[in-house]
Amino acid sequence: MTPLVAVENLRVDFTTPTGTVAAVRGISFTVEPGECVAVVGESGSGKSVTARTLVGLTGPGARVRATRLELAGRDVRPHRPQDWRRVRGRLAGLVLQDALVSLDPLRTVGAEIGEVLATHAIVGRRERAGRAAHLLDLVHVPEPERRARQYPHQLSGGLRQRALIASAIAGEPALLIADEPTTALDVTVQAQILRLLAERRADGQSLLLISHDLAVVGQLADRVLVMRDGQIVEAGPTARLLESPGHPYTRQLLDAVPSVASRGRRLSVPTRLRPDCVGPALARPPLPVRPEVRPDDTVLAAVDLTKRYGTHTVVRDVSFTIGRGETLGLVGESGSGKSTVARIVAGLLAPDGGSVTFERTPWSGVPERFRRPLRRRLQVISQDPLSSFDPRYTVRRVVAENLDADVDRAGRIDRVVDLLRRVGLGPDLLDRHPRALSGGQRQRVAIARALAPRPSLLVCDEPVSALDVSVQAQVLDLLAELRAADGTALLFISHDLGVVHHLADRVLVMRDGVVVEQGPVGDVFSYPRHDYTRALLDALPSLVTTGRA
Repeated sequence: MTPLVAVENLRVDFTTPTGTVAAVRGISFTVEPGECVAVVGESGSGKSVTARTLVGLTGPGARVRATRLELAGRDVRPHRPQDWRRVRGRLAGLVLQDALVSLDPLRTVGAEIGEVLATHAIVGRRERAGRAAHLLDLVHVPEPERRARQYPHQLSGGLRQRALIASAIAGEPALLIADEPTTALDVTVQAQILRLLAERRADGQSLLLISHDLAVVGQLADRVLVMRDGQIVEAGPTARLLESPGHPYTRQLLDAVPSVASRGRRLSVPTRLRPDCVGPALARPPLPVRPEVRPDDTVLAAVDLTKRYGTHTVVRDVSFTIGRGETLGLVGESGSGKSTVARIVAGLLAPDGGSVTFERTPWSGVPERFRRPLRRRLQVISQDPLSSFDPRYTVRRVVAENLDADVDRAGRIDRVVDLLRRVGLGPDLLDRHPRALSGGQRQRVAIARALAPRPSLLVCDEPVSALDVSVQAQVLDLLAELRAADGTALLFISHDLGVVHHLADRVLVMRDGVVVEQGPVGDVFSYPRHDYTRALLDALPSLVTTGRA
């Protein structure tokens, strides 16, 4: 049987002002009809470049060379732009990681899907609206007819991601290339999308899956390719590779997965493993112990928060406190009200009822000039870092704008470099603009900027959702260190229950704007009382390997 994808000795170089960067260095692999092949590895390992090369979207300044590069038996090496347009959407569909910047902000979601239907003459003009709504329903978008008439900015992150998947499958391609397709999705919707992808694979569609979620990989993939520094360092059947990895880098990735078993110990290794390193994975030392939370040392108190939009109540009677050095996890499905609570706590949205007190000072219901003296003490790490950056700024300026004004020029540069290193980035990124960074790099820059003024509370809205497991491990360890050393409190919002179980002290479970369960994270996740909490835990894909769960 002819492979649907056949790649031999693929090399991709990028020409930059400072020289040539080898992004992919001589990799070879195949994808058979009906097969799911997963590509895993750190940010910058060449995963996304490989995926984009298969649909002719490598980008400007790229030089692509290969001994063999075939899709469905067709040599695509000499393809021109017009040739690639016939491939994209019909032979191969691409689901990108960042749905907000991948969807056209000037078109409705239905028009975005309709473009694929029109380009490949799949249905007539009169049938496109109905077909677009059907595709949205297929990827579990509620009220698909109404959502098809909306613009991307009117949808939540999870709904945007599902709309992007609907657009990618509109042309019924033989190959679906999914670059982090479930990054922005909560666990229940993620489970629905994974079932959808599994159904399409069962119907004969091939899937090239790029993901940093090893549990998702274990649930879907037949084979796994592990990439590092542009090369494949290990490949094999999924079960064998996850249960008995042969390369130390693969073991490092597996050990970095957060879970209940990882509570209290570091996820990242002290030093980066060399590609030729052999022997068992390094033992993880314990995390520093956070300070005891005294009842009178409350950083933030929220009482009976309520928010309405017209006749729709999105948050109702939500109350909680966060002590100094404490991490409060906030979980729930997309649309449950988590991000609305975060915006109220950050002072970016006024509640219609209830109040917020920050460091014993009224925080909600007061003019901004009264909040301004404390504003630097409360920082936000948003889910979508790109939209929170000024696109004209370089990384240097993005981070430096949050430093104290009295720091001199030399001190500011040193401080920026130190902040970048704390989140796993090097000084070589100082003069880059946000759009020249990967999704994971942008997220780390956002974290560095939030840490600059040494805040007492960090509002973290999906702060590690775009990060691969090894970088996620570094960031989670960093947040734990800040909590212990500086007494920094965290309001940690995440759809990744494994991350919350690893990091949080207490957890609130929200549904339809209401807190349905709360308590110590171990009690809530191990002995859930509410049916909704049990449903969230049941939908969580589990990574089960030898000696690990």
